[in-house]
Amino acid sequence: MQVFNDWKLKFEHPDWTRNPEFALIDTILEKHPEVWSYAREDVLQETSASVFGRKDTPSVEQVVRAGIFKALKGLNYRDLEYAQSDSRICANFIKLDDRKPFSFQVFQKYISKISAESLDQVLVGINQIAIDEGFEDIKALRTDTTVVKSNIHYPTNNSLVWDCIKESYRLLEKLSKQVEGLSFRDYRKSAKSNFFKINNLGKAKQDQRVKVFRAQLNTFTKCINQIDQVVRNPKKKAYSCKARDIIKAMEYFLPTMEQVFCITKRKEILGEMVPNYEKIFSIYEPHTDIIVKGGREVEFGHKVQITGGKSNLILDCMVVDGNPSDRSLYTQSIERVEKMYDKVPRDFVVDGGYTSKDNLLYSIKKGIKNVVFNKVTRSLKSKVSSSKIRTTLNRWRSGIEAVISNFKRRFNMRVNTWKGYPRFTAKVLWSAIGYNIRVLTAHMVSRFY
Repeated sequence: MQVFNDWKLKFEHPDWTRNPEFALIDTILEKHPEVWSYAREDVLQETSASVFGRKDTPSVEQVVRAGIFKALKGLNYRDLEYAQSDSRICANFIKLDDRKPFSFQVFQKYISKISAESLDQVLVGINQIAIDEGFEDIKALRTDTTVVKSNIHYPTNNSLVWDCIKESYRLLEKLSKQVEGLSFRDYRKSAKSNFFKINNLGKAKQDQRVKVFRAQLNTFTKCINQIDQVVRNPKKKAYSCKARDIIKAMEYFLPTMEQVFCITKRKEILGEMVPNYEKIFSIYEPHTDIIVKGGREVEFGHKVQITGGKSNLILDCMVVDGNPSDRSLYTQSIERVEKMYDKVPRDFVVDGGYTSKDNLLYSIKKGIKNVVFNKVTRSLKSKVSSSKIRTTLNRWRSGIEAVISNFKRRFNMRVNTWKGYPRFTAKVLWSAIGYNIRVLTAHMVSRFY
């Protein structure tokens, strides 16, 4: 009840009264500095004074507070910079102390340093406070998976080849501004023409598609060769630092171009069936997985497993690599909760996709008394102490879908716009932290009435 009592005292100030969520998290961060200190090592690594804005470095606490404010308000970094001057609650929450705001570059630099592992600890720290306050007890858990899409266009072999050609010439043009006398040939006009021709040719005109694809791959080969020549150029050591950075980007990009060429040739020319694990779905977000769930529409992004309890808090949020079946994620969900909170649930209820005999036996071994699968077969049934408990848990399980829906809609998690797998995961966890703060605030407010 200590957090609740301190939170009520903040309501004597009108700014906090109108912003109960920030009043709550401000109280938590003040009374439990260990919550923000989990990010200390990430923020302080390679720390140097900023050349932007105030020309100084924010504290670890200020960085974490800024990240939470950004997540709760759904701001970008430029909006976050403006909010420091425009919003008194923002200035108070970030603890500017009437000083000049930090620039958006500074916050982008330091917030992006915080790893997913540290954010996991922050999430658990906030949940542990909810447990101490009596809102959660980890006795009954429910879990389900959802898909968070990457910020990419729908991938086809044709579009991936065209993307590679465009990106190769973007890098070459950028390098030509740094290296005097650099010459290259631009094949984008013919490549764009082939791109539209392939789009307009249906599968019924397969012979024509193969012919145009051969021409496009021939053009693509020339682009790859130009990039390869620049990367292998022995004179590159004498180039400027900016030029060498561009060449490093080319070195990183070259294997992606070769992979796209190989996949396209195998599929479109040779007619092979390329396995999904060998494919690439975006040259800009190469970590993207293809997610197929039953008869639903194919999605491109990452599967996210969310585990919750009676409080509707997200107790665990795990971004999954690849497209494993829900059945294979069952044991991880229990193990992660046990590791985070040092407790094994009494009741565990999941969707039918998790159903298997091995999972049931694992639950029994762990000492879980009531295990309910939403869909069971005649040979495999849920383990419950009574039919009434099975019915109650089955109905309660559907609530995790409302949690996922609220989480994705409120924090724009249908499509994740942060780039790269580490940042993709971090964005999901920042949103989970923001969601939990909102839920915990609702529980606190309910104590007034």
